[in-house]
Amino acid sequence: MGFSLISVCVFGAPISAMDRFKNMRKLQVEVEEENGDGGYNGEKALEAQNEEAEAKEVAEELGQFTALKVRRRAALFGECKGDYVGVPSDPFLHRILTKQGDITVLFADKVVKFTGSGKMKKHILLITDFAIYLVDPDADVLKRRIALAAVEKICLSKFDDNFFALIVPTEYDCLMASTRKTEIANVLMEATKGASEEIEVVFSNRFEYNAADDMVKEVEFEEVNGGIKTRITKKEIQ
Repeated sequence: MGFSLISVCVFGAPISAMDRFKNMRKLQVEVEEENGDGGYNGEKALEAQNEEAEAKEVAEELGQFTALKVRRRAALFGECKGDYVGVPSDPFLHRILTKQGDITVLFADKVVKFTGSGKMKKHILLITDFAIYLVDPDADVLKRRIALAAVEKICLSKFDDNFFALIVPTEYDCLMASTRKTEIANVLMEATKGASEEIEVVFSNRFEYNAADDMVKEVEFEEVNGGIKTRITKKEIQ
């Protein structure tokens, strides 16, 4: 089975019992995009929606997510503030939730989402007591709504890398990055606690997710030279 490679390398101090509160020290991001002949052209890396400036901004934001976070003790014990974007004061977000009949916002914050092609795009992640919303803040467009009942599990690595994947068996999965991934996992667990299908939280340094209906990718995390390397490989479906 062959595969195409997109690598996102994040170098920083891995989490352990002794140093879990230390800063990440160095970040390196490598994203290679597929060209017309099936190979990859490094010169076009990080070109999001045909605008290199936007891609650079997204990469820098991902760098802030992965390299500059100090994991505070409060985060480890599930401190939750909920709304970090001011949903009630945002007419567009308020209108989206009202249209769907959702009035209870459990979590709202900006995240970086990985597209099926491996590009990175800023989104607003909203979690209510019924569903998960992904909104494009630049275009004011609702990109996706996922019912909480449709989410089987959330996958995270054992490192402090801020990547997480929502696994949705009846649709397609979603890989994202956020400084608040621990809080997101806690919110999803609490929102489905006692339901017939509770969302499972899985910690693994290697997991697969369906980036699209016909596209499976594997995410692998490993410690390299004192840092954390995240590798995303695209698998061919035969």
